[in-house]
Amino acid sequence: QVQLVESGGGLVQAGGSLRLSCAASGRTFSRYAMGWFRQAPGQEREFVAAISLSGDTTYYADSVKGRFTISRDNAKNTVYLQMNSLKPEDTAGYYCAAHSEIFGLLGGNSWYPKYYWGQGTQVTVSS
Repeated sequence: QVQLVESGGGLVQAGGSLRLSCAASGRTFSRYAMGWFRQAPGQEREFVAAISLSGDTTYYADSVKGRFTISRDNAKNTVYLQMNSLKPEDTAGYYCAAHSEIFGLLGGNSWYPKYYWGQGTQVTVSS
């Protein structure tokens, strides 16, 4: 098992930047692909980005491609989401997730019960 704790959310103006962190417990962090998802009020949770076990492969939703960067530090048991050029439509709760395979993180909402989830961190982008 792995426990996940997100941090780094907050209020930022449009065009600004934030870096989210997700710290994992345990010594098995490097055995999990990691992902970021977000959920706005009244909307379904959606995929944002994912990174492979070693960090050499990444995937992004079209809506954040070129603006967000996912990375991981296996020595620190932490995954990051650098968010630049933020837009009001990026406002949401952001959640990190872990799964044994990166393709599991790309499988859509039917896979969500199979993930380990953090509790989320709120990002609010003002116009």
